[in-house]
Amino acid sequence: MSAANGNYPKVAALLAKDFNEYWWNEAEYSKSVERFKLKILDETSALRVEICNYLSTLDQSIAKESKYADEVKLLSNLNVDGVITTNWDMFIEQLFPEYKTYIGQEELLFSNPQEIGEIYKIHGCSTSSSSLVLTDSDYDSFNLKNTYLAAKLITLFVEHPVVFIGYSISDENISSLLKAISGCIGRENIEQLRKNLIFIQRLSEGEEPNISDTYLTIDGIQIPLVLVKTNDFLPVYKAIHSTKRKIPARVLRYCKEQLYELVQSSEPEKKICVVDIDEIESKDDVEFLVGVGVAQQASVGPSPIGYESLDTNDLFEDLLHENKEYDGEQILRHVAPRSCKSTPNVPVFMYLHKIGITDELAYKSSEFTLDKVVFRDPKKLRMNSYSKPYFRNYRHMNMEQILEACTPENAAAYIPFLSLDKIDVDSLHQFLIENEDKFDYANSSYASSFRKLAALYDRLKWGW
Repeated sequence: MSAANGNYPKVAALLAKDFNEYWWNEAEYSKSVERFKLKILDETSALRVEICNYLSTLDQSIAKESKYADEVKLLSNLNVDGVITTNWDMFIEQLFPEYKTYIGQEELLFSNPQEIGEIYKIHGCSTSSSSLVLTDSDYDSFNLKNTYLAAKLITLFVEHPVVFIGYSISDENISSLLKAISGCIGRENIEQLRKNLIFIQRLSEGEEPNISDTYLTIDGIQIPLVLVKTNDFLPVYKAIHSTKRKIPARVLRYCKEQLYELVQSSEPEKKICVVDIDEIESKDDVEFLVGVGVAQQASVGPSPIGYESLDTNDLFEDLLHENKEYDGEQILRHVAPRSCKSTPNVPVFMYLHKIGITDELAYKSSEFTLDKVVFRDPKKLRMNSYSKPYFRNYRHMNMEQILEACTPENAAAYIPFLSLDKIDVDSLHQFLIENEDKFDYANSSYASSFRKLAALYDRLKWGW
């Protein structure tokens, strides 16, 4: 520390130099040397590699078991436009697997970022040891070369409310960014940032929780911001969560991406499709997305009074609690076909079982037209965006371990990746009941995951 005069990036450079020699010669790192020796580019590479190796051992289960478990649970359900982080670990990606991650400036330069449903890891990521902004020379290079990234961040800060969590107002990186923003928009417009910059800070000794409007002075320019002081982030996350949108961030990002392609296309009429929210897994599913969600649907033939008003939500409630005493034949003739027009995530096997249809032959002999659900490949209940994180972190776990390690939102998406004989139906039923409120898009941005899981439960419990 003394050799670096308290400059932590300089400390990192000195530490990396000493560690490099140790890493090549000590037996405890022999396996790591053999595995990563081709990635060693300079005397800082060994430290970068081992930092990444350590961070790869961390996952959300550690946070779930901490005293901040409630905060993590609420954080994972937020439907925010994006996350900007200087952290190297994969915690944010684990909480938001559906978001697209950009590491540093290089990945932004040759992409088409949409500023919705995205994660910006501006100081690198543990998945790429060379990307880490670690030493003083890294920071010098970052400040000198990342002009495009700086411009992108300025755009985000000006056009969106930004909540700073875990940063000091005096942080040099934050100060330089705010200085750049103030220089771009001019002194006369600086007051317009007041509601866009929100800092969350821990309380000092003896200090009470409070919210205040204040200023940060940088080079004589006073930058307005909102300062929230608290040791409990739950109210902060609840406030963010209270801002609802019916369409998940990932779907909005797909729309923006494909709208750009539609405008550029010479044959836009070939790029239009109407599709339900639950069926949108990636921008490649359709060329362009229009009319996600269904406002109103026509009835499928005449139905008895009392059944006309039923929808998929009523069927899910009956599936979980078996308390409605619906007429199975009326559900299968009128309610289920109407619901199936917009989504295959409709519980029908329980009602088929109720009227004595318990195998494929009996179904084919019936007059019901529910093939969209009955013959659906169970693999379609998996969400493609969760495939990589599942196989990277959870493929070795059983269902109980996944429930223990993950937030409910992540668990709901990962369970369908298990082989069907590894899913405990009773535990799955209990999990769905505990999270029943998340079937509603008004309550959860991840309602589609829970609806797909309920459809899987319907098949496992009552299907063939």
